[in-house]
Amino acid sequence: MKTRRLGNTDMDLSVVSFGASSLGAEFRSVDVNEALSAVPAALDCGMNFIDTSPYYGRGIGEVLLGVALKGIAREQYYLGTKLGRYHVSHFDFSAQRVVESVDVSLHRLGTDYLDIVLCHDIEFVDRQQIVDETLPALRKIQQQGKVRYIGISGYPMSNIQFVLEQTDLDVVLSYNHYTLQNTMFNDLVPYLQEKGVGIMNAAPFSARLLTNAPLPEWHKATPEVRETCRQAAAHCTAAGIDIAQLALQFSIANENMATCITGSANQNRIRQWAEWAELPIDETLVAEVQEILAPIHNWFYIEGRPENNDPQSTAS
Repeated sequence: MKTRRLGNTDMDLSVVSFGASSLGAEFRSVDVNEALSAVPAALDCGMNFIDTSPYYGRGIGEVLLGVALKGIAREQYYLGTKLGRYHVSHFDFSAQRVVESVDVSLHRLGTDYLDIVLCHDIEFVDRQQIVDETLPALRKIQQQGKVRYIGISGYPMSNIQFVLEQTDLDVVLSYNHYTLQNTMFNDLVPYLQEKGVGIMNAAPFSARLLTNAPLPEWHKATPEVRETCRQAAAHCTAAGIDIAQLALQFSIANENMATCITGSANQNRIRQWAEWAELPIDETLVAEVQEILAPIHNWFYIEGRPENNDPQSTAS
């Protein structure tokens, strides 16, 4: 699988990376053996970066990933996790918890270092704490060699600039903001490149919105958004292509984004993604689908504290 350099790091990431949220059953109930088989399948397909978090499965995701990685040489993959979010409404970005969280993740994952650690969903807290307390604590751990690169993740775009105007980051991770339906993340690319920040995209399917699968119960898409995406999916089906294929190909086609993270506990699905990544993209169909999606282009929802979100002119 093709790789791209992640900002100023020394890592060349596969254009599709494995998101291990599925091991924490974030989208559906998952059989343990099925989940464990997904990890070696992803590596076998050339996905060399694995993204997880203590939030996924409330710790179970990291535990299962650690089990799945036993016996696999550490140099065969890059490994990233997060900290700060531990439950739906439990957040702790204090310096003390940073230290504890990294050590717990190292233990669960069965490794003595992490390639990337991200502050997870910072839109739910006072963002200034991330700048003043959380990131400085992470830099100290980085100096100890437990973590190689640090950054932030979250949904609203405004948080990225808020942090970068005050301090340096090695990497950032954004989800649902570079897809067939929403391309807001791409607007930040020149700024991030100027800052030397590694750019990671995630969720090309927008939590199943750009697939033919049923949406998870917690999905925030409005009736208009759901119906418009259904029409786009039907158009792709009529053209003989699964909209999920087009969505993945679109998200990985942007050379400015090192990788696109997506996950499943189904190894057949993972292998299918790897196959899609090698196929040429139908640019005509992309244009047709984006025309269908035009009424909801850059639609987004509110996540976390309202004051931490983007201007709401196109939100719902």
